[in-house]
Amino acid sequence: MTETLTQFEPFPELPALILDYIAERSTEDSVVEGPAPWDLGALPAELLDQMPTWLDSVCRWLNGRYAWQPQDVIPPCWTEHEGLGYEIAALAFARTEAYAVAGSSVVWHEQYDRFLTRMNKALGQAGDECRVGRHVDRPARFQLAAWPPRAGNESEESQVPERRGETGR
Repeated sequence: MTETLTQFEPFPELPALILDYIAERSTEDSVVEGPAPWDLGALPAELLDQMPTWLDSVCRWLNGRYAWQPQDVIPPCWTEHEGLGYEIAALAFARTEAYAVAGSSVVWHEQYDRFLTRMNKALGQAGDECRVGRHVDRPARFQLAAWPPRAGNESEESQVPERRGETGR
């Protein structure tokens, strides 16, 4: 009967550099006061460089274990959907901690279900195309471009890419 349990693949291991960072942050006499490792926007470059490969393996693992319906598939272009990166990182780190206690793993599965709801809301109809390998650019881009830059911050305007084929305002 135990032979059927051999098909269970372990959750992807964190990169060594990230594990070291977490260990250093958790010691009582730690001098590391850096951001939480799931806060992608706040991580220094050397830690952020480790994340895409690991998070991609996490997405593949989640899809392979849990995605029984099309709307449950994390699209392969998840890196093109910036909000998904933040969500996936938080979910992945939560999972690494949740399995220390059985009851916490049940809570993690509830978090995963809520993640799927938020992911599908964020992707909208574009998610169907993204899931089959045809990434669709952010449909709300034109609305974001309408926000004027803050006074004294000229570089902010260049952070919002123009829609293809648009020739000014």
